[in-house]
Amino acid sequence: MSGPGISVVICAYTEDRWEDILAAVSSVRAQSRPALETLLVVDHNATLRERLAKEYKEYEGTSDGAVVRVLANAGPRGLSAGRNTGIAAARGEVVAFLDDDAVAERDWLRHFAEAYTDPRVMAVGGRTEPVWASGRRPGWFPEEFDWVVGCTYRGLPRGRVRVRNVLGGNASFRRSAFDAAGGFATGIGRDGDKRPLGCEETELCIRLSRARPDAVLLIDDRAVIHHRVPEAREHFRYFRTRTYAEGLSKALVARSVGAGKGLESERRYTTRVLPAGVARGLRDALLARPGGAGRAGAIVAGVLTAAGGYVVGSVRARRGGTTFRVPEVEVAPRE
Repeated sequence: MSGPGISVVICAYTEDRWEDILAAVSSVRAQSRPALETLLVVDHNATLRERLAKEYKEYEGTSDGAVVRVLANAGPRGLSAGRNTGIAAARGEVVAFLDDDAVAERDWLRHFAEAYTDPRVMAVGGRTEPVWASGRRPGWFPEEFDWVVGCTYRGLPRGRVRVRNVLGGNASFRRSAFDAAGGFATGIGRDGDKRPLGCEETELCIRLSRARPDAVLLIDDRAVIHHRVPEAREHFRYFRTRTYAEGLSKALVARSVGAGKGLESERRYTTRVLPAGVARGLRDALLARPGGAGRAGAIVAGVLTAAGGYVVGSVRARRGGTTFRVPEVEVAPRE
């Protein structure tokens, strides 16, 4: 197998996603370009960890991409610490991340590996498609806000292109990126109990670009995963909660790396992509096409709630009410 060895990290926290976790692991083991290993990092759930360890016991010492290791999150509760645990244990030159409720297409890792033939490339992300629990996209749900459900949204560039940051549920990094920039910041992303926060991968990518100005970060939309969207996330209540949480998270990112870089892509998104989305929605409404007015209204509501979250988050950050930490990650010896 030519190219870098790739370790895949899947972070899990609840038995409610048992079938999803098994499907995610199966999709990694079925890759056309085999992974070096799959690391299942369990977030402070001993029952789930023991159950997964039993499920994959026979794969701990296998080879040819079939290795599955189950680990306990060695840090505080949350996705960032879980990912850092996986990074520290990974043996591959590249570490890829897959959500526990997603499945990767067969050539996912092959497209990642191809990009790393350029030694300047330090991170590669892919495209994430939603799989709606109801079987179809809600008519009012705008594609410009698919990031609300952890998916690739309208407005991102197509093809293999250079970007400011990759999206964490479908992403990969050279291990040396973590030597240069540290790990995922704890205190920004999700921790299983609080609001659906995010942006930890954005903050890391900006930090990486500062530590390594020559670094190239890419998105290759041929590296596709399919992400399950549960029924509860198809409703406007979740949409509103998630957009507000995004504003809170963006305030932390701006605090860490400055508003210039922290909001660089967001300015283009809010001044170009979203107005075009509102215009399409209003046009569809005038043409009596279903959902047009709802999509236009949802875009406006999403902007307002995200802006409100950003203001609240900025005030909290200035008052010292919110903290986060960027840990160093000591990685395992490479094989």
